[in-house]
Amino acid sequence: MILADTSALYAIASELDPNHGRALALGAALNEAGVEILVHTYVLSEAFALIHHRRGLEAALRTDDFARAFTTLAVDRPLHDRAAARLRAGDRPGVSLVDAVSFQVMQERGIREAFAFDADFEKAGFRLYDGR
Repeated sequence: MILADTSALYAIASELDPNHGRALALGAALNEAGVEILVHTYVLSEAFALIHHRRGLEAALRTDDFARAFTTLAVDRPLHDRAAARLRAGDRPGVSLVDAVSFQVMQERGIREAFAFDADFEKAGFRLYDGR
């Protein structure tokens, strides 16, 4: 299992993103290998808003449809609170709540890799998926 981040969803959606081609190739490699991709609802919300703002509603809806192939984890209040506690503790200054939820989910589920282009994952001790 691997966790998908907003950065990967945006890169898939935007041909202007410098990681667009890499995101498509990595996504295809994950699919071909049959790797389960987990995404949580905060990532879906953040990605939809970002893509809608930068690329338009049609691009946001296409990406949302694409993400239906992923396993979706609903962020409930206890998970939200655990992630917020990470932020309060100063676990990673400058990290967003969305990333804190991702780190919490990855830690709790033993997920070591992220489908992401965000160096904060590496700083938090996780590996960015590189196709290997």
